[in-house]
Amino acid sequence: MSEVVAIIPARGGSKGVPRKNLRRVGGIPLIARAIEAARRCPSIDRVVVTTDDADIAAVAGEWGAEVVERPASLAGDEATSETALLHALEVLEERRVDTGVVVFLQATSPFIDVSALDEAVHLVRSRRRDSVFSAVETYGFLWAKASRSAATAINHDADLRPRRQDREPHYLETGAFYVMRAAGFRAAGHRFFGSIGIAEVAERTAIEIDTVAQLAIARALAPLIDTPTAIDVDAVVTDFDGVHTDDSVRVDQHGGEAVTVSRSDGMGVARLREAGIPVLILSTEANPVVGARARKLRVEVVQDVADKAQALRTWAAERGIPLARIAYLGNDVNDLGCLDLVGWPIAVPDAHPLVLSAARIVLDRPGGAGAVRDLAERVLAGRAAASADPLTAAQEAP
Repeated sequence: MSEVVAIIPARGGSKGVPRKNLRRVGGIPLIARAIEAARRCPSIDRVVVTTDDADIAAVAGEWGAEVVERPASLAGDEATSETALLHALEVLEERRVDTGVVVFLQATSPFIDVSALDEAVHLVRSRRRDSVFSAVETYGFLWAKASRSAATAINHDADLRPRRQDREPHYLETGAFYVMRAAGFRAAGHRFFGSIGIAEVAERTAIEIDTVAQLAIARALAPLIDTPTAIDVDAVVTDFDGVHTDDSVRVDQHGGEAVTVSRSDGMGVARLREAGIPVLILSTEANPVVGARARKLRVEVVQDVADKAQALRTWAAERGIPLARIAYLGNDVNDLGCLDLVGWPIAVPDAHPLVLSAARIVLDRPGGAGAVRDLAERVLAGRAAASADPLTAAQEAP
């Protein structure tokens, strides 16, 4: 039986926003957001990323996508998305994949409406439409510049200004997704052919990132649009000061230091251990209290490291844990490198503003007052939800 295959073109070069497809919105790389949206769509059977870039390919693989290596000749500024899609279809055919429906997703659209995407697939698969694209309803009056100072009305009469309720809407492509019959796309060589349908999406999701300013807007919108989910990961890594503690320290007359920790956090870590989820404390400090707390919690600790991100890479590689399957909890700027590596960057609520903006989730409890327990409960909920969801289990099976 033929498959519904999502193909995400993601080349390495980008002039407007360098390394655009790896930039993060809501704590997740753009390419990963597109992969995640495709994997959450129940009608999509296979997710493929076509790229010329090794870093993008590595991230795509970690997030569960199949990778097609795109030739450099199809990855330049002049190359079209259609050529990348057609090449990917040829490679998939060589891999004996029977593609019946092509779902073209763009990583530069960070807020893909999964329910609208699923409806679009059903429209094409049922043959009610040959091609369907995402669009937002608009009642805007459009104009074109006829010259430097002269303007010409496009979708209305300039001397007639009917009320909104008296006008028919137009639809503006969002660029997020296009769904097509594979055979028709191959024959036409273009995404629009035959009977064309519209999948209407909410205006708040309609941003497409081509500039640094649009990237900043998307990052600001992410907390308002992204739906909080349980954290399904294979390991938890945390900073120490400001996470296990409230970031304060008491110093006695002999220079000895003491901190305050939460017993609730200890129970959270114990529950993670019981669930078989590795926990690591990663700290730049060489303070004996860090090691003492790690021994008390019976977890691994790496401390006195200048480059926390490299230490995290090494730890994960030694244990065969993909970075995309790690939750990292931090609070200050020296955590940014780690937050930028993992699939689940997490922040305490009183974290530095840069850490808050890099986080996928901001916890409810502050450091030293239950933050680690908060994270542990969400991770355990994520593990339970993944075990109960047959679709997720099938997608994550080797």
